[in-house]
Amino acid sequence: MIRIENISKQLSHRILFIEASAALNRGEKIGLVGPNGAGKTTIFRMITGQELPDEGQVSADRGITIGYFNQDVGEMAGHSAVSEVMNGAGPVSIVAAELKELEAAMADPDQADNMDEIIERYGEVQARYEELDGYALEGRAREVLSGLSFSQEMMDGDVGALSGGWKMRVALARILLMRPDVMLLDEPSNHLDIESLIWLEQFLKDYDGALLMTSHDREFMNRIVGKIIEIDGGALTTYAGDYEFYEQQRAQNEKQQQAQFERQQAMLAKEIKFIERFKARASHAAQVQSRVKKLEKIDRVEPPKRRQTVAFEFQPAPRSGEDVVSLKNVHKKYGSRSIYEGLDFMVRRRERWCIMGINGAGKSTLLKLVTGTTEPDQGSVSLGANVKMGYFAQHAMDLLDGERTIFETLEHEFPQAGQGSLRALAGCFGFSGDDVEKKCRVLSGGEKARLVMAIMLFNPPNLLVLDEPTNHLDLDTKEMLIKALSQYEGTMLFVSHDRHFLAELSNRVLELTPDGIHQYGGGYTEYVERTGYEAPGLHV
Repeated sequence: MIRIENISKQLSHRILFIEASAALNRGEKIGLVGPNGAGKTTIFRMITGQELPDEGQVSADRGITIGYFNQDVGEMAGHSAVSEVMNGAGPVSIVAAELKELEAAMADPDQADNMDEIIERYGEVQARYEELDGYALEGRAREVLSGLSFSQEMMDGDVGALSGGWKMRVALARILLMRPDVMLLDEPSNHLDIESLIWLEQFLKDYDGALLMTSHDREFMNRIVGKIIEIDGGALTTYAGDYEFYEQQRAQNEKQQQAQFERQQAMLAKEIKFIERFKARASHAAQVQSRVKKLEKIDRVEPPKRRQTVAFEFQPAPRSGEDVVSLKNVHKKYGSRSIYEGLDFMVRRRERWCIMGINGAGKSTLLKLVTGTTEPDQGSVSLGANVKMGYFAQHAMDLLDGERTIFETLEHEFPQAGQGSLRALAGCFGFSGDDVEKKCRVLSGGEKARLVMAIMLFNPPNLLVLDEPTNHLDLDTKEMLIKALSQYEGTMLFVSHDRHFLAELSNRVLELTPDGIHQYGGGYTEYVERTGYEAPGLHV
């Protein structure tokens, strides 16, 4: 359906692609992976014709419809969310608009002379609308929005009043309702809670068109795609299998290439040693010449391109007392909405609690109560002996001084630390070379999150409170963070919609539901096994 043939592409001084090729066939679901800045969004833009390759071509079968979702949702205001979604539903929305115009014309006395043509045209358009299942469109639009966690009130309210994350969901719903022949989804899992993620996962599994998508959520990608296209070093490499298979295959290929490279280096060293030893002897001149010619003809094996993977090791955190956090008879209301009524909750040393609950259940409120950023209306929240707390929340990124560079920010936070250790810290969190000279105001969401995390973990607390720490993080940084936190000796309390993160790091689950608050010993994996569902909002 879509062919990428021998494309080359350069952006300013950066070469993205060199004679790269790949294909997306009918019904295939493909994950597009590669480091940040490798050119994933450029691929989408070339498929939709928004950009052209410098050489080679990107072509699509004639007559196919393509729906493209990206993070840049543009202006939305003046319509309800449901009509905004219906307006983007491809051909059917154009037919619906004409139907509305014709209905208005039929009610207009000034059009009386043209009424026969209008009625005839109305019959044709109405038939086409029925053929496209137009009358079921609003019901389907509401179904999609409901799957993405919209309430009826939000569906009918002005889309302009929604936050950026919810507008992103409206833009995604538009593409899903359209059900094009090919869906291009650039990070559809961003800004989604776990219930919406799982609903979207099922929707995409059932979708019979072709899909090309990027995602920083490995679990989400694993369950949907059957093929991976990797961008690395200017090439596009296709792997048959899900993301996990791709990771294994890639590691195996690298191992083989490294072994080949080492064998060849050993052989070359042996040949060069012979040439050096005998080049001055006339009796060996013919042999030396023959070996020099042989070396000139050899195809050199390159060592595997090493992806820059970061490793971070914690300094040991100071030891806290056995009781870390205690909430007793906590009541909390926002206006008329009661979030907690008499909550009792105790966190002990080295426990890692993940907090589960639908939007509005009080997950972030609980973290704010523990960190003291909000006070209970009644009851008490107390920290145990020697507790040193670190709190990561989305607003922490807004507190960075935009005029300071990354390095200046680290120096400001840790004036006693040497330049070498601060550069090593920056490198661990993916800021190498000149990156440390970037001003904070130009950083992406992911870069800001990494910087805040670096500051928090350099001098580690013994209680980590994390509110969606993996938002904006790419797959490699997420993996680094999981590895680092799995070595961490302290206590954790966190909210995340990333199931891989939840499964790897939790050893306790606190579930907030309308029926009450439930505590589970064992981590997220055991919680899923015991309850039979992956999130409380999916419990029927």
